[in-house]
Amino acid sequence: MVANRNTWMTSTAPSPIADTHVPPHTTLDPSGLGSIPALPFVPEALLRHHRAFIPTDNRFRAAARLLQALWREDRNLPIGVHPGKEGKTRRLGSSIAMSAGMTGANFIHPAIARLAKRELIYREAGAAYDDNRLLTNLLSSQPLVFNLFGPLKLDLATATAVFDALAPGFMSEVTEILFEHSPGRGDLRFSGDGTAFDLLVRGIGPAGQRRFIAIEVKYSESGHEPLPRFSGRYNEIAPGSGLFIDAANPALRANPVQQLFRQMCLANTMIETGLYDEGLHLFIAPALNTPAQNAATSFVRHLASPQDGKVPFMAVTLERFIEILADVGTTGHARALHRRYCDWWLIDGELNLEEPSGCDDAGFMKPEIPLTGEAGPEVGQAA
Repeated sequence: MVANRNTWMTSTAPSPIADTHVPPHTTLDPSGLGSIPALPFVPEALLRHHRAFIPTDNRFRAAARLLQALWREDRNLPIGVHPGKEGKTRRLGSSIAMSAGMTGANFIHPAIARLAKRELIYREAGAAYDDNRLLTNLLSSQPLVFNLFGPLKLDLATATAVFDALAPGFMSEVTEILFEHSPGRGDLRFSGDGTAFDLLVRGIGPAGQRRFIAIEVKYSESGHEPLPRFSGRYNEIAPGSGLFIDAANPALRANPVQQLFRQMCLANTMIETGLYDEGLHLFIAPALNTPAQNAATSFVRHLASPQDGKVPFMAVTLERFIEILADVGTTGHARALHRRYCDWWLIDGELNLEEPSGCDDAGFMKPEIPLTGEAGPEVGQAA
């Protein structure tokens, strides 16, 4: 039996991170079934029932869109619209109406909504925010970044504990968290273009080193988004960085790895220009988002072994990061994230896979003829 979808609603919690400490490895799975081994091919009829059918969605994106539609329905949020062909619009279950978006309904706690509003107002020049996506698109990774890291920006001590658990010994103290960050968009000291990180964590290492963790977050994205125009700076940065086996390999400038390549080059310039002493490039995506996970795996194959002062690359699943949040004591926040983004058993519960009539006590179909005895013909004997 799959738990009721309302189990982990935490919108009335006093703080997104004010939780009683719990032992490590606290379960986030209310069903008690553990991690789901694979996502289903969600039937079109089920997707249409929840107004979550988009023909071009891949297997993961269809399931993720349905999960967001279920989250919206649980909270009775008004459905949003999706632009279609020839200017026509259609209602889409994985989006909310702008009237709800303006109240912060796309965020899992009011404190995160207030933080997102402030960050949007004070965004860096050239920051690539899409206000509509941030406020109304439940499937977008933009609100996920705020839902995931907003409470950590509001509590740097907890942020320090989280990143120490993630990369032990790398950062002794987190001093600042920046959303949609670039050290200088268009600045030729860096990549010379608009490349940026979803999040930059600044901090101090054990010996006082100025360190950063540059983070890219995917939710339903595949790594096959439209290619940007590359600046000539990458042909200068990559060969001298020592980060790549073959810095001239055309695959580095193509999907699905080109964004990670650009970000790694940008991270390297942040060290080369003296802004930082060391850095870490971190990639986060759901475990079952196979295209995104394959992008990270493909990128690793292009990387040389890290050298002193260079930028190592690390990939972690979204599920594991949420588990770390629970391990350090922020269980309410972690459970809300798990319910919103990773509770795939809820999809299984919508599939109507109940046992058909005619099953025995163990759930197997009763045979129409006896398997032994005189009533049934033997193999090869005419019936």
